Parts: sequence; C-alpha cells; structure tokens
Amino acid sequence: MGSDTDVPPPPWRTPPRKAQRRPQLSQDLIVETGLAILDAEGLDALSMRRVAQVLGTGPASLYAHVSGKDELLELIYDQVLGEVRLPAPDPARWQEQLRAYAEEMHRVLAGHADVARAALAGIPTGPNAVRLAEYVLGLLIEAGMPPREASLALDRLTLYISGDAFEGSLHYARMRAADQPAVETYFHRYVDQVATYFRSLPPERFPYISGNVDAMIADGGEARFRYGLDLLLAGLAARMPRAPADHRERGGR
Repeated sequence: MGSDTDVPPPPWRTPPRKAQRRPQLSQDLIVETGLAILDAEGLDALSMRRVAQVLGTGPASLYAHVSGKDELLELIYDQVLGEVRLPAPDPARWQEQLRAYAEEMHRVLAGHADVARAALAGIPTGPNAVRLAEYVLGLLIEAGMPPREASLALDRLTLYISGDAFEGSLHYARMRAADQPAVETYFHRYVDQVATYFRSLPPERFPYISGNVDAMIADGGEARFRYGLDLLLAGLAARMPRAPADHRERGGR
C-alpha cells in the first residue's frame, strides 16, 4: 500500500513546500551577519536584535555565542583586520613596508563602512589585531627602534589610520541619511559649498583662507592620507637610531 506522498496534489491546489532549515547558529555566523548589516546600514544600525532578526531567531539565542554588542563589534572588527595582507618583514626596508602596511590597512577599513570607529573605542586584542601589532612592532624594533618608542609609534600610526578611515566613513553616513546614490557627487557638492563660503569671507580679516581656497580643496582624501603618512614616516625616520641596538635590547630581553 503506497503512502500519501505517492499521490500528486490536484493542479488547482498549492503544492506543499519543503521546510527550509535554518543555518546552525554559531559565533562565526553571527559575526558574518553583523558585518553584513554594518556594511549595508552603518554601525548605528548594528544591534543584537537586528542580527537576530536577520537570522530569524530571538536575541536571547545569540547570547550563548556572543556576550553582547560590544563583544560582537570587537569580533567584527577583528574579522575585518583579517583581510589585511602582510609581506614578509624586512627591517632594512622598514619605511617602505610600514607605508605599504598603512595603505593596506586603510584600504581594508575604508571598505567596511564605519567599522574603523571600533578601533577608537578601545585597544583591539583579537587574533588578527595582535598579528598586525606584532608585525609593526617587530619591523620597527628589528630596524633599531627602542621597544618603548616602537610601541608609541604603533599606537599613533594605528590611531591615524583608523581616524582617517572613520572620517571618510562619515561622508557615507551622511550620504545614506540624505538618500544620495553616489558618495562622490555628494562629497563634491559639500566641498563646493564650503569653498563658496570660504571665498565669501572678508579678505581683510581672512586673507590666507579667502585667497587660497583652490589650494585648500585641491587634494582628495587619498592624497591627504598619504601626506599625513609621509609626515609620520619622516618623523619616525628622524627618531630612528643610526645603528641598530643590541639584539637582546631590541627584543626586550
């Protein structure tokens, strides 16, 4: 005797659909979902409730894998840092490699909405953050910089990269709020408005601003980032000892 499944439904009836199995909840899935929300909607839209809504579950079920939004943001930030590619360190080329590292990290952070804001709220300690810190510290110490100064250099360089990437993300946030389809169009319009205002300033009181507007707006975001990076690297080079210190001292041992 056959089962009911052997009998096709009449053509005027809606055929039953197979139940779709939800993906198994895990920390990795929660982090991936949170990053997708952050990229599409910005950091302010990220919440445990929003992640649970996308995953089709209740917020309480997430807490078995992530303690809360702060930890979720730390995990998301560290996952993003995993995209940063590092060459084999060569202390003899420390300036070139440090420049390449800074540009690569800036590229990665700028590609993920305002995730750079997470770096400004605390000290990143995830496995990828530690990997990057070890790379920069090792590069500077092996090039001859004392460990304490190398630590300060790492801190200031990270702050500069993160702050610049976060500033750029603010333009995307304003674009979303204004429902603008193209960030470049929005940004150029904003710069034009500022330039018009600067030109309207009384020249007898603000001669250097009103008389140099074209120079002030000539460079875009990438050029400005590289200029600041040039200043940082030049400053580090000026403070680098002429001859490498003893290896035991450089390694902090």
